[in-house]
Amino acid sequence: MKQTAARPSDPKITDAPRAQKRSRPVQVADQIKRWVVERDMQKGDKLPNEAAMIAEFGVSKGTVREAMRILEAQGLIVTKTGPGGGSSVGEVSKDRAMSLLGNYFYFKDLSLSDIYEMRKLVEPALAACLVSNLSDETLAELREMAHRYPEPAQTAEEEKQQHISSLAFHARLADAADNQLMGFLISFMARILSDLTVHRRLYATPNRELWERGRRHQIELVEALTRGDGPRAHAIMTSHMEGAERLMNAQEMRITREFMAE
Repeated sequence: MKQTAARPSDPKITDAPRAQKRSRPVQVADQIKRWVVERDMQKGDKLPNEAAMIAEFGVSKGTVREAMRILEAQGLIVTKTGPGGGSSVGEVSKDRAMSLLGNYFYFKDLSLSDIYEMRKLVEPALAACLVSNLSDETLAELREMAHRYPEPAQTAEEEKQQHISSLAFHARLADAADNQLMGFLISFMARILSDLTVHRRLYATPNRELWERGRRHQIELVEALTRGDGPRAHAIMTSHMEGAERLMNAQEMRITREFMAE
């Protein structure tokens, strides 16, 4: 049965104090999202045309158009022009979702310890879960990544590339997770750390111990995953997270002191 149209005076729009602070197009965009979810619409399903949207939500043409632009910017709908065009349900890509979430944290004062507090909880669990769930092809890819840098960095640029490559190893593990929420969270933390590496110049001073521990742990982890040894994989990742937190914090403090000395 068709829902009653939400008019401008509808209490769902005007009564909640939180909603009053948000523009009408944003509120309508939220209503459209709820409307789509309630009908279990999937990627590619067509949305009603503009006239039907105006009638459904009881708002002006301009409000509907702005609401649709908001949803399109979020990647939740796709609009095509011309014959056979119109709007349909979209699917937000992982990269798009991470970018939007990154915008939320942009002005948050996240510390390395904040990030590693989460990594120490989640990544050892992921390592244990991946045992017996990785293909030979994925294991070979991880093995290649673990052996990619057989020598420590000699320059700041090499150090930066090694930092980023190490985080890419963790993102690749996350891609293989059956638990998509866990995988997304780990990939997002790897991206944040990669950005922090560049933004805070954590690569400015080559760190042999960080390279040595990181490389050894990656090689040992791939071996444990290949053998199907879950407890060993969990222990290796735990040790890696604890050591990486200590060394990265020391690296940041050292670079900060060098900057202040200048």
